[in-house]
Amino acid sequence: MSGHGVVLFHTTSAAMRAEKVAKKAGLDVKLIPTPRQLSSDCGIALRFNREEGDDVRNVLDEARVEYDGLRKI
Repeated sequence: MSGHGVVLFHTTSAAMRAEKVAKKAGLDVKLIPTPRQLSSDCGIALRFNREEGDDVRNVLDEARVEYDGLRKI
């Protein structure tokens, strides 16, 4: 699998916390504007390599970061 995915959030603070937690876990992530084709309450999304999708989900769940979902882009 190749490409990227994004994590969608309800709040900017959750997006920023997710970036911090994921980077601390050694994941390759970056905050980006939420892609137009995806609806979200927040204008910021967290981009990740799709190969790390399960790891991103696990790290965010363990840290109890609230997110709206993961999507492929």
